[in-house]
Amino acid sequence: MLKNLLAGALLFGGAAVYLTACSTNESSKAESAQLQIALTDDPGDYKEVWIDVKEIRINMTDQDDNGWTTLAGVNTGAYNLLDLVNDKDTVLVDAVIPSGSISQIRLVLGDNNYIITNTGEKLMLQTPSAQQSGLKLNIHQTVIAGIINKLTLDFDVAKSIVETGSGKYILKPVIRTVLEAVGGNIKGVVLPDSVQTAVLAINGADTVASTYSAAGEYLIRGIDAGTYALHFIPTDTTLLPFVTPGVVVNLGQVTTVDTVQLVKK
Repeated sequence: MLKNLLAGALLFGGAAVYLTACSTNESSKAESAQLQIALTDDPGDYKEVWIDVKEIRINMTDQDDNGWTTLAGVNTGAYNLLDLVNDKDTVLVDAVIPSGSISQIRLVLGDNNYIITNTGEKLMLQTPSAQQSGLKLNIHQTVIAGIINKLTLDFDVAKSIVETGSGKYILKPVIRTVLEAVGGNIKGVVLPDSVQTAVLAINGADTVASTYSAAGEYLIRGIDAGTYALHFIPTDTTLLPFVTPGVVVNLGQVTTVDTVQLVKK
């Protein structure tokens, strides 16, 4: 739909005005950061391994007993870890948190944790600490304001399941954590701010991402590093569309584009 809008606007309004981009890459000064926590797994010698996710807490202080915050919007439920091998993952939560250093997280599990052996037998997993205070993971990494930060919890199933002498199985998770930025962001202002404007990030012939301005401001999140042309298509058809070429996006950074002033036809 936006591609059609772009084509129609360019035909209706004539050739767009092209200016060399004067954009700067900078760390966002916003105080909040977007954090995604995802779950993945290394293969193990079982048919299925299910964990029952109930809650995720984070700690951005240096205190073990205080400073814990429960994240809202966690996708609770049962997950088969062996569905998440070979670089597959699933996002458990996508939250907005203060920027800064995350010292620890806790993954709280329910009581429906079990394995299916290669012979089809279902065996329950004992997870006493995970059901009470949660599995505590040390992170000690910084989440960056203004961009998407993805924290991946990489289970090692082969090392995480321990068979006791009495034939019971205990889940003692061995989890590697990886925190990385997801793409970069583009932000800016398009005037007049009273007119809603479609903003498209185009690379070659592909519209990679798009958004609409709100009170003149726009933000495109999490796009791959590269060079883009920004197309501005006003909903007010008395205004000319505009293109800012050469907008460079770097991983983990926010590119601020010079203000665009749309003009009458």
